[in-house]
Amino acid sequence: MKAVISVTGRDNVGIIAGVSALCAEHGANILDITQSVLSEYFAMIMLAEIDSLNVPFSQFVDELADYGRSKALEIHTMHEDIFNTMHHI
Repeated sequence: MKAVISVTGRDNVGIIAGVSALCAEHGANILDITQSVLSEYFAMIMLAEIDSLNVPFSQFVDELADYGRSKALEIHTMHEDIFNTMHHI
């Protein structure tokens, strides 16, 4: 199973490192990542493999969101099934 993680906010040093460290701490393997800085704004989308999470998925989602709030970022994590359903015509 996979999850799509999006991160947006003002650019700052260590955003990728912080989110990646939290993923690693919980057993999520980052499969792909794309990021961009537009003026002073940061945007990133990660695809993470979540079969080996060491916490429930809902806790993983909440901890990423809490981390984002602590860093003035918006972090949204969505299970791939929901993402695919939302984008299926």
